[in-house]
Amino acid sequence: MTSRVKPVDKLMTLEHALDLIETCESVMFGGFGGVGNPPTLIDGILERGITGLTLIGNDAGFPDIGIGRLISERRVKKIIASHIGSNPVAGKQMTDGDLEVEFSPQGTLAERIRAGGVGLGGVLVDTGLNNEAVTKGKKRIMIKGCPYLLETALTADVSIVYAKKADKYGNAVYDTSARNTNPLVAMAGNVTIIEAAEIVETGELNPEEVVTPGVFVDGVLKSKGVNWTWAWEKK
Repeated sequence: MTSRVKPVDKLMTLEHALDLIETCESVMFGGFGGVGNPPTLIDGILERGITGLTLIGNDAGFPDIGIGRLISERRVKKIIASHIGSNPVAGKQMTDGDLEVEFSPQGTLAERIRAGGVGLGGVLVDTGLNNEAVTKGKKRIMIKGCPYLLETALTADVSIVYAKKADKYGNAVYDTSARNTNPLVAMAGNVTIIEAAEIVETGELNPEEVVTPGVFVDGVLKSKGVNWTWAWEKK
């Protein structure tokens, strides 16, 4: 029997996506060392001249790879990440006082993002309890005689995520290490935009392969593909 329910089409143009990013303050990005960063959206932010962003994501990428390109072009005022060691440009900007950096241990960062995505106020962790730099300004809570730090949840105005494949409703499939933070980031944006290498009709994806359900996604756009050279490809 043919369904009478009209499929929801969330296809979005790059221009519309950039309009949303241009008016926001915080952008959460998926990816790990560039893998999973959305190349077409990053190019669009550079070409549109968007600046003054607060970025939230695993790392600062590399100077010429992934999200790191926004830092190299000085489009970022603050980044919340687990490390910036792969991007010396970010390190220099931080040392010079041009880039505010909030470090969060990788597991804690992932849990803070997950908490934001599912509507929690934060998570309790024991990482960094004896480190003054980590504990500064954070509430300490005792649970059954053990101390924990309250790490507040993270959300963003817009989340941008790269997917191997998505359907028009926003159901998304990720590849390789993009599977680590991308599902969490996709949940934690007030608006979530999926940039997909391949877009298929809603219903074509095998439900078993979907990682992010489309209910979390507001827009889907077709990627123009990765246009940088990966670190392991350079000679």
